[in-house]
Amino acid sequence: MAQVCRLRFSSIALFRRNAAAHIIGSVEISLEGKVALVTGAGPNIGSGIALALARYGARVACNDVDDAAVKACIARIERNGGEAMAAVGDVTDEKAVQGYIDSVLAKWGRLDILVNNAALLGGRGVLDETAEAFERAVRVSALGTFLNTKHAGRAMASRGIKGSIVCVSSSNGWNGSAGVCAYAFHKGGINNFVRAAAMDLAPYGIRVNSYTPTAPHPDNPELLAEYARQGRTPFGLRPGSSGGLGAPEGTEEWRRPARFDGPRNPMVPMGTTGTPTDIGHAVAWLCSDYARLITGTDLVVDGGARAKNFAYVPAAPDDLAGPLPLIPLDDTPMPPTPET
Repeated sequence: MAQVCRLRFSSIALFRRNAAAHIIGSVEISLEGKVALVTGAGPNIGSGIALALARYGARVACNDVDDAAVKACIARIERNGGEAMAAVGDVTDEKAVQGYIDSVLAKWGRLDILVNNAALLGGRGVLDETAEAFERAVRVSALGTFLNTKHAGRAMASRGIKGSIVCVSSSNGWNGSAGVCAYAFHKGGINNFVRAAAMDLAPYGIRVNSYTPTAPHPDNPELLAEYARQGRTPFGLRPGSSGGLGAPEGTEEWRRPARFDGPRNPMVPMGTTGTPTDIGHAVAWLCSDYARLITGTDLVVDGGARAKNFAYVPAAPDDLAGPLPLIPLDDTPMPPTPET
């Protein structure tokens, strides 16, 4: 049986009668009985969302074009008490999409949740990106999101399931960043696709939303251990790199740098952009029945990074209270932090 994670809180209504506050209800967030499909279930955000949905009680189909990534995601879910299945396939191949959605329906009889997470990270700036790489990045995100939404939507609508579809956006879909022109292009497209698809599916009671992460810090123990073996930082960067996405600038003498390569001030108002676990909690709530009227919108999970005015520099890290402690979902022990 799945080890179910639930969020509970009380609704409090204030009545003047007897000048007392009365608890009138208790809310329990649970996805028990629901079936979810997560595309791009690689070891960072995709795996985090898949694990969260499973911990909240859903059975989860894990999709990726990489069979090893799917197996790792399933193993992570199962060792934490959840139930999962493989849904290997290319999100840009319509027959493959139909095939793995049919396999989910054959195994579990329904589909309630789709998370469109598959995308290609990184890229180059507009002066250097290749036509082939640009087209592939846009194809995976745009066509993959469309095809999965189409066939998951049809599976839900034809069965009378008032489901939830969530697409991954990015801070790069709302704001400019050097070195990722294809990524920014397709993430911006996701934002309006969500609104359009929400209108198409509203008559069936199917909700379509997005969430926006901003460079979350990995918290998958297996991924962090692999970074340590490769000599990378816990954020996945190689020592001495400037951070950020995109390839280095070219070598022509007329080139100008596209981004600052020195120490960066902490720019997140709450001091952290969070982790895939933070995203997983938010997506699980967005897929729950308590979000029944939320559709065509974007949920930002980034510690205030996107809301910040460009000229505002937050206080130093030591002066920030920081967020509440993270509610963990993975019971696997974290690898030891390498000594510096």
